[in-house]
Amino acid sequence: MSRHSAACRETSAIFRRLDYAALAGIYCDEGGKAFWRAMRGPCQRLGLRIASALRGRLRRGGRSLYAGAGVAEIPALMMERLDLGREVLACNLRRKEVSLLRRACGPASACFRARDAAQAPGRFDHLWMVSVLNDPEEFPELSSLSYGRADPTRFRSSVFESQRRKVRRLAAACLGKLSLPALVTTSIEEVVWVEEWCLRRGVPFRVEKKAYPSAIVGDPVCFIRVG
Repeated sequence: MSRHSAACRETSAIFRRLDYAALAGIYCDEGGKAFWRAMRGPCQRLGLRIASALRGRLRRGGRSLYAGAGVAEIPALMMERLDLGREVLACNLRRKEVSLLRRACGPASACFRARDAAQAPGRFDHLWMVSVLNDPEEFPELSSLSYGRADPTRFRSSVFESQRRKVRRLAAACLGKLSLPALVTTSIEEVVWVEEWCLRRGVPFRVEKKAYPSAIVGDPVCFIRVG
């Protein structure tokens, strides 16, 4: 994706308009201002790299659903909207963050909605679900096991089982909105949930080997062809 493309220019403009002081308290319990001073550049740069890779995998005029979309998703959202003319619905349950994102995004503000992606209406040929199914705040026991940090002396198996049921329901609700064939963008750690859903339903899938680094969470991002 050219740095002179409409999406690249708009991404740069949005990153300049973002209220990083207000975002600091959303993304970090403490040290948020220092966090954004360090991560603002990498977040934009790595986001554009993923957006460029995604651009060649999506058709023009389709629909995309983003689950848990925040600052890191802005480059991909702008690429889809401006370069490919796609309809994008970006869901985020944190109302304050959605308000800040809408304020910075100008004409693209309607992309962001303070709603649950599982309740999004319609069908989509692309699902973005990165660092959602292994969120350490929402699913602490599942996340610790996923990242190999589980302490066997303190691990709460009953809590893990409850979280696993919730993750399966969330994955099924979002993946069930796909109009096949479709593309799923997710993290390496979350691939297992997409694989499980496909295998349960007899849906063919192919996980691409190449992964792309992400800035904020650090989970490598990959693409899965579904159907």
